[in-house]
Amino acid sequence: MVGASAAKTGRRQAKEQQHDLLFDRELEDLPPELRWREWMLRVEAVIFASAEPVSRETLARVVGRDCSVDLLIDDLREELRDRPYELVSVAGGWQHRSRSAYAPAIRASQAPTRGGAAALSEFEAMVLMAVGYFQPVTRSDLSKIFGKEVSRDTIAALRGAGFLSSGPRSPTPGAPYTYVTTPHFLSAFGLETLRDLPDIEALEDAGLLSGQAVQAEIDSHGEAEEGEDSSASV
Repeated sequence: MVGASAAKTGRRQAKEQQHDLLFDRELEDLPPELRWREWMLRVEAVIFASAEPVSRETLARVVGRDCSVDLLIDDLREELRDRPYELVSVAGGWQHRSRSAYAPAIRASQAPTRGGAAALSEFEAMVLMAVGYFQPVTRSDLSKIFGKEVSRDTIAALRGAGFLSSGPRSPTPGAPYTYVTTPHFLSAFGLETLRDLPDIEALEDAGLLSGQAVQAEIDSHGEAEEGEDSSASV
């Protein structure tokens, strides 16, 4: 059984190596301006075809060794300046996104769209954002933040939609599970990193957060981080 698996892996690797030999990344037979143009088109095609943000490492597989992916992206963004869609940096990669000015037209058309955020209730969306701010966070912590219980069904719905995954066990009694956001969360909400999350006050203004609980949670996280720093320095 092990031998069959190893043989299958070997055949796959050999096929990939053969493909690499046949695929012309460098395009040395083309003049520089046509070579650059072809690389641009390749990068755009890969991003367009992908359902998830495409990383720099992935794009580097279809262009020359000395080609700057970032400069190619800059040129593509310039070409798309007058189009209803653009290239955006999300979740550590690039993805085509419709410009926000055309969102009403897209909604009015009722056409099915690919990717994006699943349909969440207002409360589910707020819980998801709270996890984004305070992760890793337990369900009990979330209930304190919102001033009411966050049910297991709410967490299960967010996990099922691919927005949450399990984090490390909490050091509190009982060692409950904590929850963290996933790369899909960043992609669905058009965020490059968690630093792009809106101000925490927006959640409180929506009336679903307890301001005192939020501040207490922020303070407790700060104290925990200071404790870790002190331990590390001993």
